Parts: sequence; C-alpha cells; structure tokens
Amino acid sequence: MITPSLPSRTFFGRRVFSLLAVLVCTAASLCGAASAAKPNILFILSDDHSYPFLSCYGDPNVRTPTLDRLAAEGMKFHRFFTAAPQCVPSRAAYLTGRSAVAARMTRFSSPLPRDEITFPELLREKAGYFTGIAGRSYHLDGSGARPGTEGIGALVDKHGLKTFAQRVDFLRQGSDTEAIAQMRDFLAAKPAAKPFCLWLNFSDPHHVWNADASFRPDPAALKLPAHWPDLPGMREQLADYCAEVNRLDRSMQAVLELLAARGFAENTLVVFAGDNGAALPHGKGSLYDPGSNVPLVIRWPGVVKPGGESRALLSNEDIAPTILAAAGVAPGPKMSGVSFLPLLQGERHTPRTHIFVERGPHGSGPVTAQIRSSTYDLGRAVRSDRYKFIYNCTPWIPYSPVDSAGGAAWREMTAAHEAGKISAGLSATYFTTPRPVYELYDLDADPSELNNLSGTPALRETEFALRRALAEKMILDFDYLPLPDLNDGGAAAGNAKKKGKAGKGK
Repeated sequence: MITPSLPSRTFFGRRVFSLLAVLVCTAASLCGAASAAKPNILFILSDDHSYPFLSCYGDPNVRTPTLDRLAAEGMKFHRFFTAAPQCVPSRAAYLTGRSAVAARMTRFSSPLPRDEITFPELLREKAGYFTGIAGRSYHLDGSGARPGTEGIGALVDKHGLKTFAQRVDFLRQGSDTEAIAQMRDFLAAKPAAKPFCLWLNFSDPHHVWNADASFRPDPAALKLPAHWPDLPGMREQLADYCAEVNRLDRSMQAVLELLAARGFAENTLVVFAGDNGAALPHGKGSLYDPGSNVPLVIRWPGVVKPGGESRALLSNEDIAPTILAAAGVAPGPKMSGVSFLPLLQGERHTPRTHIFVERGPHGSGPVTAQIRSSTYDLGRAVRSDRYKFIYNCTPWIPYSPVDSAGGAAWREMTAAHEAGKISAGLSATYFTTPRPVYELYDLDADPSELNNLSGTPALRETEFALRRALAEKMILDFDYLPLPDLNDGGAAAGNAKKKGKAGKGK
C-alpha cells in the first residue's frame, strides 16, 4: 500500500476545508437571503374611516394625494369589510385573524384574552421580528374608553389582564402628531439584524372633528349618497368629516417620508386600512355597508404590481394570516381568516363567497331605560357579492348613530322626519321602531340599503342561503345569540315583511 506523503495529505485537507467553507458560506448566504426576504411590516389604521373616502376611489369629497400615490404604487381594494362596525371588536379581529365573537371581544371594555394570540406575537416568536404599537389607543386593554368608566381599568389591572406590554417589544400611545415621533423612536430602537412589524394607529377621522379650515371642503359642493338626506346640518358635518380625512393624508405623508428617509421604503409591506365606518348615520355602529366597508391599500415593492385593484370580498379577519404568510409564518391554529397573499402576488386566488359582521355594545356605560342603538345593539350580518342579510336581535331598541346622535345632521334628520319632510324610505330606515328582525338587500339595485326585501317570494332561496351561511358562522364562532330561523326561512321572513309593507316596516 502506498502511503500518501505529508504534502499530499495537506493538499487533500485543504481541498476538504475549502469545500466545507464554500458549503458553510453558501448555507449562510441562503439563510441571510431568506432573512432578507422577510419584509418589514407597517400596519396603519385610521379610525372611523368609511369607503370610499379616498380620492383614489373616485370620491370627489376628499383630497388624499399621499394615499392615492400609495395606491398607485400598490393595490387598492373596494370590498374590504371589518368584522364589526366598532373600534374594539374590529381591532381584535385584525390582530387575531378571527371574529370578535370567537375572540370574546364583543363588549367594548373587554381586554383581549391572553390565550388569543396576535399576529405580531407570531412574527416575533416564529420569525424574529421586532414588534411595536404606537399612536392612538389600540383599544384592546380593557380600560374603558369613556369618562366615568375609569373603574373598569382598575378591575382589569387587579386581575393582570393588560397584556400588550408582554405581547410586543415597543408600546406607546399618543396623538396623531406624537405617532410620527413614536414611529421614529421605534425605528431607532430596532435591532439592525431584525425585520420589524409596527402597528401605527391614527385618530383621524374620528371625533373630535377639529381639522383646520384649510382642509375643509365647501359643504355646498359635496356629493351626498342616497342614504343621507340633503340637509344643511348633514352637509356641514360631512365637510367636517372630509377635513379629517384630508388631514389624515398629511399624516400619511410624514409616515412614508420617514420610512423612506430611514431606507425602509423598498423592503416594507405597507398595509393601510380603516378600523370601521364613519360616525355618521348609516355608518359606524350599523350593519349597513358604510359601517364596515373601509379603505384598504397595500404596497409591497417587488411583489405587489403597481396600480392594481380588486373587488374581491375580503374580511379584516384575513389581514393577520396574509401578513403572516408574507413573512413565511403559518397562521395561528385558531385563525378563521384566509390569506389573500396569492391575490397580492398576482396568482390564482379563490375569493370569499361571504363576509360576516357582528354588532355588540358600544362604550362602557350601563344600560338605561332610554337606551338607543348608539350605545347598545345586538345583531349579525352576512354579505355576498350581491346581497346582504341582517339579523337584528334587539329590534325594539330605536336606532341612533354612534358618536353623532347629538350632531346637527341627526337633529335635523329627526326634525325633518317628524315634520314629514324626508322620503318614506329614509324615514323607514332610521325611525322605524321596532325595527324588523330580518332585513335583505339587493346591493346591485339598492346600494344604500333602503329597500328591505326580506320575505320577497322571488328571493326566498337567496335569503335562506344567507341565513344558513350566517347560522354556520355563528355556530363555528360559538356565538351567544340565538340563531336565525332556518326551519322555514321564507315564511318567517314573510311574517316580518307583513308588519311593514314599505321599506323596513312602519
């Protein structure tokens, strides 16, 4: 046997070492590439922001050049719905990827249960993200949001139910102006080797409506939808609201400029959305589309093709699994939302057939004899591409708009109704008591949802299919409300219809 000389062994060892080094470097490079491929996440919520109040949607009442540019650089969505028309339950659905009912968050003063896992937690645990929350109150700590309810926060503290300081790495709250500074602090605190996920909250266009006059459109020039009567107070309040949307756009300019200045614009998935609809009649707190249909704009350079738009039905339950999928993280085991990442990537996407919306108590005050739906209401809704079915479980409670019942618009609407000076459809929509238990709308023919078709023989199968879909969702979410009638959908709906031949019943 010939024994190799020392030089040969040395040469062989060097070759092996070199090969191993190449393999190690390649593996490290691949790992680094995989890490680099994880996008930063900037999730931005406006407050009380109905669709279509962005000028990129064709709304003539607002001026939103920054958000229009964000949409042009990414994708805008027309039929995106929050799982509730209220701040707290909607935000719970965003964070957990499941309905507020399933997450036990239908009461306004609920703290998010510790066993409900949020998408920032999964990003931190599974993908090493640096995570944070900044800006307006995120509403999920159970403190109680209204004066006189401070004792609720004390009880939550007593039992250690405020958990968000443990759920994220960075937690701040403040005004819309302070939100920008807090974002700057968050980016400065981010470890260099980690991607980030920041949930940034803005108050605009929530009350108080105090935007500078320079943001305010001319009330006389505004275009009103059919569900609002053309009254001076309605125009004035809509002008106030639009001013807030316009001011929000300026805040977004500061956000995107900061992102670019720090070098993160090209590797950040930006998600901009509203938490629920406008605090005006037919909006926030109601199960009609303006209560939960909100803007959604997503920009992801290199992934989302610029200038895209979609009319697919989406729920805000879908945001968490989509963000997780973008980071290569599996959804939480309890998430009922469905990732629409393929839609963002321009790939085949199976759209939803239904979205679901729930309504629960609003605010933290007790029930009184004079209660109205602005503070307490229980209902559920299901929407398909064309039809909406609403199930009112507290129909004896009179309607009033959340956060704007004392405003000029509602006062004038009430006076006009009492004087018989608004249309029968609007009077039926807003002033019928009791309200019908069941409502059905053909959204193609009646986008303002003013003509209740529940019990119409020609739509019996359509209505029953929606009832069944809603009942299934309620069962899967362990909903505490009684299920809608499924024994004979047409007959039950017909009985409700007979109680009021016009609109929603008189």
